[in-house]
Amino acid sequence: MNPLLDIHPDVAAALQGGQPLVALESTIITHGMPWPQNVETALRVEAEVRTAGAVPATIAIIGGRLKAGLTPEEIDFLGRAGHAVPKASRRDLPLLLSTHALGATTVATTMMVAAMAGIRVFATGGIGGVHRGAETSFDISADLLELARTPVAVVCAGAKAILDLRATLEVLETHGVPVLGYGTDELPAFYSRTSGLKLPGSLSSPVAVASALRAQDLVAPGQGLVLANPIPKDHEIPAGVIGAHIDQALAEAARQGVAGAAVTPFLLARVAELTGGASLAANIALVLSNARLAGEVAVAYAALRRSGAGQG
Repeated sequence: MNPLLDIHPDVAAALQGGQPLVALESTIITHGMPWPQNVETALRVEAEVRTAGAVPATIAIIGGRLKAGLTPEEIDFLGRAGHAVPKASRRDLPLLLSTHALGATTVATTMMVAAMAGIRVFATGGIGGVHRGAETSFDISADLLELARTPVAVVCAGAKAILDLRATLEVLETHGVPVLGYGTDELPAFYSRTSGLKLPGSLSSPVAVASALRAQDLVAPGQGLVLANPIPKDHEIPAGVIGAHIDQALAEAARQGVAGAAVTPFLLARVAELTGGASLAANIALVLSNARLAGEVAVAYAALRRSGAGQG
């Protein structure tokens, strides 16, 4: 086990017993939503994982330690600190760990820590990807490269809608990352259920997903997988409506010189304002849905591993 990794007792017990686990990120707590909705949502997400029969492991960096599993008090601390906690991607770990700092883990870093701990399934809202205008800015999320080299399945509502979804899908294809729809053959567009972009395949049950993961364990053991789960229908925001708000927020970000890691939090907050809070409600709904599905997939995956199914 990595000497910089602290595993919560509940997570450690589940690992020891071969029980299902689901990793959860902490950037959504510090940068994805305002307080107190961020803390309330994080605790509800953990509850959804437990209801599905799995053990949640929210991941963060606290006191220069990698944490797999947080206490409610730690989640509340991160939520209140908000943007004062730096977003931690792969490149940031040496500095944050060596200076005993705080860090909120992105999708990429959550995958890294989950893999260190032995957790195969991870639930989040949406993955990062290729930003609009990346042909000149070269702004491409580290999430995509992490998916190509870290064996963690990410249950999400597709990539964040503020991104160039077609280019994001192309980069994932280039790196050989499976992107599978859950009950759909189109890539969800985060707030919207469809994007018009076809996926190579779809799965319709947690057992089918778990079987695909077991197959991947055998043929591509060092690689991640994206399971794209559309937002629940009653919380969907039509693509035309949300698209106009995103375009406005992007234009405002450009005028204000917002760049780098600050772009996504700015856009999410501004879109929430422009939609009168509808985008925040949608974000919460899709994260809860993804957590529930991830828990069900983790349960099915753990059962297959115990039975030895898929090992030939």
